[in-house]
Amino acid sequence: MKRALALLSFAICAGPLAAAEPAAKADSAKGQSIANKVCAACHGADGNSPTPANPKLASQVPEYLQKQLANFKPAAENRAERENPIMGGMVANLSAGDMRDVAAYYAAQRAMPGVLKNQEALALGRKIWRGGDVTKGLPACAACHGASGAGLPAQYPRLAGQYAEYTEAQLKAFRSGERRNDANKMMQAIAARMSDPEIRAVADYIAGLRG
Repeated sequence: MKRALALLSFAICAGPLAAAEPAAKADSAKGQSIANKVCAACHGADGNSPTPANPKLASQVPEYLQKQLANFKPAAENRAERENPIMGGMVANLSAGDMRDVAAYYAAQRAMPGVLKNQEALALGRKIWRGGDVTKGLPACAACHGASGAGLPAQYPRLAGQYAEYTEAQLKAFRSGERRNDANKMMQAIAARMSDPEIRAVADYIAGLRG
């Protein structure tokens, strides 16, 4: 069973990267200008959001940020891959280049550390983060997001220090299918195996990581 879980973790995290065309160089200065006008009110001028309802963006993997911004924007007559009325309005007038620049700017900012608040759930959160749960076929979070939660550039986002409230909300959104812009539905499948206490414990553990 342990071998099967290890293989599951590998399968989730080790998919081959698609060959990418050379991308235009991001302009962080332009990204800062856009961020100050469009993003700062909710996410902070430096990407350290002042409220748990909105995620911290500082130090985030730029490819991940760019993808999320693009996913909030409907393509032609199709629905947005990640539906959110507020974010849909924010990105409506952003070009792909604007999104790349904003992502580069926030990725270069220093993330402020989070706080682990629930000591009682520490053991459970650490267990799932580091080793998953063999009995439920639940892979370790660290297998994709790194032991310290720093993420894997171009593939998996940074989670370390993120607000527990936001992480919990996103895991529940993946579990319910409300959020479905994950590659190959991997996060939907993982969250579906998690109970509310497990989600809360992992979210709180993530908040205390210093990736």
